[in-house]
Amino acid sequence: MRPFTFERATSVEDAVTKAAAKPNSKFIAGGTNLLDLMKLQIETPPHLIDVNHIGLDEIEETEEGGLRIGALVSNTALAADSRIRQNYGVLSRALVAGASGQLRNKATTGGNLLQRTRCPYFYDTNMPCNKREPDSGCSAMGGFSRQLGVVGTSENCIATYPGDMAVALRVLDATIETQRPAEKAPRMLTLDDFYRLPGDSPNIETVLEPGELITAVHLPAPVTGKHIYKKVRDRASYAFAVVSIAAILKEDGTGRFACGGLAPRPWRDAKAEALLPDAKAATAQLLAEASPTDQNQFKIKLTERALSSVIAEASS
Repeated sequence: MRPFTFERATSVEDAVTKAAAKPNSKFIAGGTNLLDLMKLQIETPPHLIDVNHIGLDEIEETEEGGLRIGALVSNTALAADSRIRQNYGVLSRALVAGASGQLRNKATTGGNLLQRTRCPYFYDTNMPCNKREPDSGCSAMGGFSRQLGVVGTSENCIATYPGDMAVALRVLDATIETQRPAEKAPRMLTLDDFYRLPGDSPNIETVLEPGELITAVHLPAPVTGKHIYKKVRDRASYAFAVVSIAAILKEDGTGRFACGGLAPRPWRDAKAEALLPDAKAATAQLLAEASPTDQNQFKIKLTERALSSVIAEASS
């Protein structure tokens, strides 16, 4: 790990002011992903700003009938909250499906949104990776790609977004609240606006500006229907999704769904949802622009079968 300096922020304003004063700073809370990346020298921030003491650790009801989740609410606390379990079950289930109990105790809502890909070439500093080192090449092209993306990718990167929570947030139409150093009012972003597709610059994963801090996630009023989170993975626990589906469906199988494990961000398509409960047609629309490799071609059929299973569960 390379040397770095460290300081503690006392408020949101203090945090973004400190970040603006020291370019390339990183905010740190639980550190469950950032510290691992620093140990491998994939992330090398010269300065860390501890945001654990600035509040943002409450779940509050909003005037619109939804919830405002502070960015420092732990994954454990969020999954266990009675309002989340009762009205946003897909989110609680997605959180419990991720990582381990020990990691969920430390991982935060804001940090979870910023976790980086688990593409093996991103983690192997001996191999070229455009996401880690721009313009160095993509080793996954022609390499081991079984776990990687089939849609939303580019010729420069086929890595996937690894999280579970964001897939559930996408199906719930959640929005992300941020604070920028030069602005008094917060910025509100949808998840599709928040995450960038790789294009020519896969190293830039979100639209966050330098010094911009995630302060909360907003959930709209609850959506009726059966909340389901299905995660297909290589082992029963502590593994990232090969394919995951977050869905809110009626008994007839109609409704909404989003997928993980397929793309650089949670993947959702309103045209595909309109084709439910026909899982085959919905999957064909969802992945109409897919460009899989020989090794992950199976994900297309796996998505269809997982979606069929979710539709069957909704009617049971």
